Amino acid sequence: MNGYNGRGVHGHTVTELGMWIVSGALPQGQPIDLQALGEDLDLSMTALREALKVLAAKGLLEARQRRGTLVLPRERWNLLDADVIRWRNEAGETLEVLRDLAEVRAAIEPEAASLAALRRTEAELTELDAALDAMREAVGREAPEAVAADLRFHRTLLRATHNEMFARMDVFIEPALRLRDGLVHQHGRHEDPVPSHARVVDAVRAGDAEAAANAARALLAKATEDAERLLEASGEKRVVDRG
Repeated sequence: MNGYNGRGVHGHTVTELGMWIVSGALPQGQPIDLQALGEDLDLSMTALREALKVLAAKGLLEARQRRGTLVLPRERWNLLDADVIRWRNEAGETLEVLRDLAEVRAAIEPEAASLAALRRTEAELTELDAALDAMREAVGREAPEAVAADLRFHRTLLRATHNEMFARMDVFIEPALRLRDGLVHQHGRHEDPVPSHARVVDAVRAGDAEAAANAARALLAKATEDAERLLEASGEKRVVDRG
Protein backbone atom coordinates (compact mmCIF):
# COMPACT_ATOMS: atom_id res chain seq x y z
CA MET A 1 0.00 0.00 0.00
CA ASN A 2 1.62 3.20 -1.12
CA GLY A 3 1.82 6.31 0.99
CA TYR A 4 -0.03 9.52 0.29
CA ASN A 5 1.54 11.38 -2.62
CA GLY A 6 0.06 14.82 -1.98
CA ARG A 7 2.51 17.69 -2.30
CA GLY A 8 2.62 21.34 -1.40
CA VAL A 9 0.41 22.86 1.28
CA HIS A 10 -2.17 20.08 1.00
CA GLY A 11 0.37 17.29 1.46
CA HIS A 12 2.07 19.13 4.30
CA THR A 13 -1.28 19.63 6.05
CA VAL A 14 -2.19 15.95 5.76
CA THR A 15 1.18 14.96 7.19
CA GLU A 16 1.07 17.47 10.03
CA LEU A 17 -2.46 16.52 11.09
CA GLY A 18 -1.69 12.83 10.76
CA MET A 19 1.28 13.25 13.07
CA TRP A 20 -0.82 15.19 15.57
CA ILE A 21 -3.39 12.40 15.67
CA VAL A 22 -0.93 9.51 15.91
CA SER A 23 1.16 11.28 18.56
CA GLY A 24 -1.92 12.10 20.65
CA ALA A 25 -1.73 15.87 20.21
CA LEU A 26 -5.28 15.56 18.84
CA PRO A 27 -6.82 13.15 21.40
CA GLN A 28 -8.80 10.09 20.38
CA GLY A 29 -12.56 10.37 20.77
CA GLN A 30 -12.50 14.15 20.95
CA PRO A 31 -14.26 16.48 18.50
CA ILE A 32 -12.03 18.83 16.53
CA ASP A 33 -12.70 22.56 16.51
CA LEU A 34 -12.33 23.05 12.77
CA GLN A 35 -12.47 26.82 12.94
CA ALA A 36 -9.66 27.00 15.50
CA LEU A 37 -7.65 24.35 13.66
CA GLY A 38 -7.94 26.23 10.39
CA GLU A 39 -6.74 29.39 12.09
CA ASP A 40 -3.81 27.57 13.72
CA LEU A 41 -2.74 26.19 10.34
CA ASP A 42 -3.61 29.37 8.43
CA LEU A 43 -5.86 27.38 6.10
CA SER A 44 -9.21 28.03 4.50
CA MET A 45 -12.02 25.70 5.58
CA THR A 46 -12.08 24.24 2.07
CA ALA A 47 -8.38 23.34 2.21
CA LEU A 48 -8.73 21.95 5.73
CA ARG A 49 -11.69 19.76 4.80
CA GLU A 50 -9.79 18.34 1.82
CA ALA A 51 -6.97 17.30 4.14
CA LEU A 52 -9.44 15.82 6.63
CA LYS A 53 -10.97 13.69 3.87
CA VAL A 54 -7.59 12.04 3.29
CA LEU A 55 -7.22 11.30 7.00
CA ALA A 56 -10.78 9.97 7.19
CA ALA A 57 -9.93 7.51 4.40
CA LYS A 58 -7.08 6.25 6.61
CA GLY A 59 -9.50 5.60 9.47
CA LEU A 60 -8.16 8.40 11.67
CA LEU A 61 -11.19 10.68 11.58
CA GLU A 62 -14.94 10.55 11.16
CA ALA A 63 -17.51 13.28 10.59
CA ARG A 64 -20.72 12.75 12.58
CA GLN A 65 -23.95 14.68 12.58
CA ARG A 66 -24.36 16.98 15.58
CA ARG A 67 -20.95 15.93 16.96
CA GLY A 68 -18.70 17.26 14.22
CA THR A 69 -15.38 15.70 13.21
CA LEU A 70 -13.91 13.25 15.73
CA VAL A 71 -10.54 11.58 16.09
CA LEU A 72 -11.36 7.87 16.00
CA PRO A 73 -10.06 5.35 18.54
CA ARG A 74 -6.77 3.67 17.63
CA GLU A 75 -8.48 0.35 16.89
CA ARG A 76 -10.28 2.03 13.98
CA TRP A 77 -7.10 3.34 12.35
CA ASN A 78 -5.84 1.68 9.19
CA LEU A 79 -2.59 0.50 10.75
CA LEU A 80 -1.51 -1.05 7.44
CA ASP A 81 -1.54 2.31 5.69
CA ALA A 82 2.01 3.33 4.74
CA ASP A 83 1.56 6.87 6.06
CA VAL A 84 0.11 5.71 9.38
CA ILE A 85 3.08 3.36 9.76
CA ARG A 86 5.48 6.21 8.95
CA TRP A 87 3.76 8.59 11.38
CA ARG A 88 3.86 5.99 14.16
CA ASN A 89 7.57 5.60 13.53
CA GLU A 90 8.16 9.35 13.63
CA ALA A 91 6.06 9.61 16.80
CA GLY A 92 8.51 7.31 18.59
CA GLU A 93 6.93 3.89 18.08
CA THR A 94 9.69 2.54 15.84
CA LEU A 95 10.48 -0.58 17.85
CA GLU A 96 6.85 -1.57 18.23
CA VAL A 97 6.10 -0.92 14.55
CA LEU A 98 9.06 -3.06 13.51
CA ARG A 99 8.01 -5.87 15.83
CA ASP A 100 4.41 -5.80 14.62
CA LEU A 101 5.50 -5.88 10.99
CA ALA A 102 8.08 -8.59 11.67
CA GLU A 103 5.47 -10.85 13.28
CA VAL A 104 3.10 -10.41 10.36
CA ARG A 105 5.90 -11.06 7.87
CA ALA A 106 6.94 -14.18 9.80
CA ALA A 107 3.42 -15.53 9.38
CA ILE A 108 3.34 -14.79 5.64
CA GLU A 109 6.74 -14.92 3.94
CA PRO A 110 7.90 -18.44 4.85
CA GLU A 111 4.68 -19.86 3.41
CA ALA A 112 5.08 -17.61 0.37
CA ALA A 113 8.61 -18.93 -0.16
CA SER A 114 7.32 -22.48 0.17
CA LEU A 115 4.64 -21.90 -2.47
CA ALA A 116 7.12 -20.10 -4.72
CA ALA A 117 9.38 -23.17 -4.64
CA LEU A 118 6.50 -25.25 -5.99
CA ARG A 119 5.03 -22.77 -8.48
CA ARG A 120 7.76 -20.41 -9.72
CA THR A 121 8.41 -19.96 -13.41
CA GLU A 122 11.76 -19.59 -15.11
CA ALA A 123 10.96 -15.93 -15.71
CA GLU A 124 10.41 -15.42 -11.99
CA LEU A 125 13.70 -17.14 -11.17
CA THR A 126 15.39 -14.78 -13.61
CA GLU A 127 13.76 -11.81 -11.87
CA LEU A 128 14.84 -13.09 -8.44
CA ASP A 129 18.41 -13.38 -9.74
CA ALA A 130 18.19 -9.83 -11.11
CA ALA A 131 16.93 -8.61 -7.74
CA LEU A 132 19.91 -10.27 -6.04
CA ASP A 133 22.25 -8.52 -8.49
CA ALA A 134 20.59 -5.20 -7.66
CA MET A 135 21.04 -5.92 -3.95
CA ARG A 136 24.75 -6.63 -4.50
CA GLU A 137 25.15 -3.32 -6.31
CA ALA A 138 23.29 -1.47 -3.53
CA VAL A 139 25.49 -2.73 -0.67
CA GLY A 140 27.04 0.30 1.01
CA ARG A 141 24.98 2.77 -1.00
CA GLU A 142 22.21 5.10 0.14
CA ALA A 143 19.09 3.66 1.80
CA PRO A 144 16.66 4.28 -1.13
CA GLU A 145 18.74 2.11 -3.47
CA ALA A 146 18.98 -0.71 -0.92
CA VAL A 147 15.26 -0.55 -0.17
CA ALA A 148 14.33 -0.60 -3.87
CA ALA A 149 16.46 -3.69 -4.50
CA ASP A 150 15.21 -5.46 -1.37
CA LEU A 151 11.60 -4.65 -2.20
CA ARG A 152 12.06 -5.92 -5.76
CA PHE A 153 13.21 -9.26 -4.35
CA HIS A 154 10.33 -9.70 -1.91
CA ARG A 155 7.66 -8.59 -4.37
CA THR A 156 8.96 -11.08 -6.92
CA LEU A 157 8.90 -13.84 -4.33
CA LEU A 158 5.28 -13.03 -3.48
CA ARG A 159 4.28 -12.99 -7.16
CA ALA A 160 5.96 -16.36 -7.63
CA THR A 161 3.35 -17.92 -5.33
CA HIS A 162 0.78 -17.39 -8.12
CA ASN A 163 -1.68 -16.48 -5.40
CA GLU A 164 -3.20 -13.03 -5.92
CA MET A 165 -3.74 -12.46 -2.21
CA PHE A 166 -0.14 -13.29 -1.34
CA ALA A 167 0.98 -10.93 -4.10
CA ARG A 168 -0.79 -8.06 -2.34
CA MET A 169 0.96 -8.73 0.94
CA ASP A 170 3.62 -6.21 0.00
CA VAL A 171 1.47 -3.78 2.02
CA PHE A 172 3.27 -5.22 5.06
CA ILE A 173 6.65 -5.65 3.47
CA GLU A 174 7.33 -2.26 1.90
CA PRO A 175 7.05 -0.18 5.11
CA ALA A 176 8.95 -2.84 7.06
CA LEU A 177 11.83 -2.71 4.59
CA ARG A 178 11.87 1.08 4.49
CA LEU A 179 12.00 1.29 8.29
CA ARG A 180 14.54 -1.47 8.78
CA ASP A 181 16.88 -0.54 5.92
CA GLY A 182 16.65 3.15 6.76
CA LEU A 183 17.61 2.35 10.35
CA VAL A 184 20.59 0.27 9.26
CA HIS A 185 21.87 3.04 7.00
CA GLN A 186 21.23 5.69 9.64
CA HIS A 187 23.52 3.86 12.06
CA GLY A 188 26.16 3.09 9.45
CA ARG A 189 25.65 -0.68 9.41
CA HIS A 190 25.86 -1.97 5.85
CA GLU A 191 26.03 -5.74 6.19
CA ASP A 192 25.70 -7.70 2.97
CA PRO A 193 22.09 -8.95 2.76
CA VAL A 194 22.70 -11.04 -0.35
CA PRO A 195 23.74 -14.40 1.21
CA SER A 196 20.55 -14.78 3.27
CA HIS A 197 18.38 -13.84 0.29
CA ALA A 198 20.39 -16.08 -2.04
CA ARG A 199 19.65 -19.08 0.19
CA VAL A 200 15.93 -18.46 -0.36
CA VAL A 201 16.46 -18.30 -4.13
CA ASP A 202 18.54 -21.49 -4.12
CA ALA A 203 15.76 -23.38 -2.36
CA VAL A 204 13.09 -21.92 -4.64
CA ARG A 205 15.15 -22.88 -7.70
CA ALA A 206 15.55 -26.42 -6.34
CA GLY A 207 11.81 -26.73 -5.77
CA ASP A 208 12.44 -27.48 -2.08
CA ALA A 209 9.44 -25.97 -0.30
CA GLU A 210 10.62 -26.80 3.22
CA ALA A 211 14.11 -25.41 2.67
CA ALA A 212 12.65 -22.24 1.12
CA ALA A 213 10.40 -21.67 4.13
CA ASN A 214 13.28 -22.25 6.54
CA ALA A 215 15.55 -19.89 4.62
CA ALA A 216 12.86 -17.20 4.70
CA ARG A 217 12.42 -17.66 8.46
CA ALA A 218 16.15 -17.31 9.02
CA LEU A 219 16.29 -14.19 6.84
CA LEU A 220 13.46 -12.54 8.75
CA ALA A 221 14.84 -13.50 12.16
CA LYS A 222 18.23 -11.97 11.33
CA ALA A 223 16.67 -8.77 9.99
CA THR A 224 14.52 -8.35 13.10
CA GLU A 225 17.39 -9.09 15.46
CA ASP A 226 19.65 -6.55 13.74
CA ALA A 227 17.00 -3.81 13.76
CA GLU A 228 16.09 -4.31 17.42
CA ARG A 229 19.74 -4.33 18.47
CA LEU A 230 20.34 -1.04 16.67
CA LEU A 231 17.25 0.54 18.19
CA GLU A 232 18.03 -0.56 21.71
CA ALA A 233 21.65 0.55 21.38
CA SER A 234 20.50 3.99 20.26
CA GLY A 235 18.02 4.31 23.14
CA GLU A 236 14.98 4.60 20.86
CA LYS A 237 13.03 1.81 22.54
CA ARG A 238 9.54 2.81 23.62
CA VAL A 239 6.52 0.94 24.95
CA VAL A 240 3.21 2.23 23.60
CA ASP A 241 0.05 2.39 25.68
CA ARG A 242 -2.75 1.03 23.49
CA GLY A 243 -5.42 1.42 26.10
